[in-house]
Amino acid sequence: MPDLERLAVEHTALAAGSPHGRSAHLVLRDGVLRQTVIALTAGTALDEHTPPTAGSVQVLRGRVSLTIAGRRTELSVGELEPVPQERHGLLAHVDSVVLLTAVTA
Repeated sequence: MPDLERLAVEHTALAAGSPHGRSAHLVLRDGVLRQTVIALTAGTALDEHTPPTAGSVQVLRGRVSLTIAGRRTELSVGELEPVPQERHGLLAHVDSVVLLTAVTA
């Protein structure tokens, strides 16, 4: 199994060196299930996008907000939130790493 702490450290460094302020790594692919580590530098956002069939976001490091139609739901380390079933984005308030779990079918 992947070491999420090691991946968080690695991808935080990669995000810091990226012109886009982010780095991602597919951790698990099992049929329709996908788990991805996503690192974002402070102030970096993932623009609004269409949701997967089902999913969740768990904060491994930092503090982020799920953005949905102008509303924000703030999440801190250890918090887990279902991915909303409407267009949404993600904003990092500080350097952050999340584990995105998604069902793609």
